[in-house]
Amino acid sequence: MLSLTSITKTQLHGGKRVDVIHDFSLTIAEGKFVAIVGPSGCGKSTLLRIIAGLDQEYTGTVVVGGESVTGPDVSRGMVFQENTLFPWLTVYENIAFGLRLQNMDDAVIAERVATYLERTHLTAFASYYPNALSGGMQQRVALARALVTEPRVLLMDEPFGALDSQTRSQMQEFLAELCDDLRMTIVFVTHDVGEAVFLADEVLVLSPQPAKIAARFDVPFARPRRHALKQSDVFFALERSVTLALDNA
Repeated sequence: MLSLTSITKTQLHGGKRVDVIHDFSLTIAEGKFVAIVGPSGCGKSTLLRIIAGLDQEYTGTVVVGGESVTGPDVSRGMVFQENTLFPWLTVYENIAFGLRLQNMDDAVIAERVATYLERTHLTAFASYYPNALSGGMQQRVALARALVTEPRVLLMDEPFGALDSQTRSQMQEFLAELCDDLRMTIVFVTHDVGEAVFLADEVLVLSPQPAKIAARFDVPFARPRRHALKQSDVFFALERSVTLALDNA
């Protein structure tokens, strides 16, 4: 379980302290996929960085699996909008990077990397360098690198935002299939309401700063999900409801 309790984050703007997030609390059950949408600058990415342990200048508590978050840890993987791959490393070595930092045995690393190369359909590209891959493939490498450490929570910050429409649609379905397989807790930030509704079990709408939960929506669609779902009346209805809540946040 992931729990945030009374999170308050302030930043300096124009010479004075301003609350970006104020008294924010949230509990996410293990294995749930929660998407967060909200106005630009409302604090969505800041929340992810706090959960990841990358931002420690806040008050309140973050607990993952019963343990307090005090800094970055392999129990929380993160995927950014920019793929952040190391261009001088092959696909294999990019994915293996976090495991090597843990001083894992080479045989264990090889087995883990092979597993996630297969799950992300990258086995044939293990020896390639990132600049030889398409944008969607680069994001699959970044996703494999986050997953290979087998975190309890996967944090995703606009991971498909830089992709073209067709590739983004393909990556959404790819992630949906992967989630069905791994059953991992995921917190996913996006500006795309349709993407949030297609992927998540629950969609949270945040208010402008300071970030609060303005609305929350359970997503009733069964898994596995395919893109035909996006053409259904029930999908359009939920997408409209979330959009309206976002407009009124």
